[in-house]
Amino acid sequence: MALLLAHISDTHLDGTARSTERTVRVMDHLRALPRTPDALLVTGDIADHGAEEEYREAARLLAAPFPVLYCPGNHDKRPAYREVLLGERVEPGPVNRAHRVGEAAVLMCDVTVPGRDEGRLAPETVAWIDATLTAFGPESPALIAFHQPPVALHHPLPDDSRLRDSAELADLLAAHPQVVALLTGHAHTAAVSLFAGVPVVVAPAVTWTLRMPWESDAPADRAAPPGLAFHLLGEDSRLTTHFRVVS
Repeated sequence: MALLLAHISDTHLDGTARSTERTVRVMDHLRALPRTPDALLVTGDIADHGAEEEYREAARLLAAPFPVLYCPGNHDKRPAYREVLLGERVEPGPVNRAHRVGEAAVLMCDVTVPGRDEGRLAPETVAWIDATLTAFGPESPALIAFHQPPVALHHPLPDDSRLRDSAELADLLAAHPQVVALLTGHAHTAAVSLFAGVPVVVAPAVTWTLRMPWESDAPADRAAPPGLAFHLLGEDSRLTTHFRVVS
């Protein structure tokens, strides 16, 4: 049976009834599925301001009977994220975590730059990805998740703050062909592209949906329902993604 991974992003929890209700709606949907996911990936901007109370709410709302794996986004603040959401002591540097889900390696990477919207791969993250993929071995299909996409999506909002200096990422992918896909968020729109020959899958946002330039001059569609992605990783290491909205 294929591995089933749910993928949400950009909950932007800020203590308001709107952000809470939309996150509850998505999580209730996931918990009620006839087959629950093998894991849920949350690719950043979990909190809107990076406040401790926002992460306390996130811990409560995102609790599930399946593993919930996190990486931070540009709205997240590492100290409160690490201490409240992960239950770890505050330490400097990126918050990178690796998980084995079934036969797959899932790397939840921190490409944020404190105080900035764009993403960058810190040298310690590059070294960590390389060492972690080597430790899992080439026989384990791998997924690398982080917040900012490494490719242009043809809208100025996400494109102005995408992952910068991505040559190191291309080198990592060339050295580790077991990487099946890159999973990101940040753009508030479901999208699929390629980077260095590897699929890039961008999860839709829970909080609001990005209108593309050919759709409207107003970028934020706050009436659209929250979205999510479902990734199926087959025994042939082929990834298939389905996008859904939760009315």
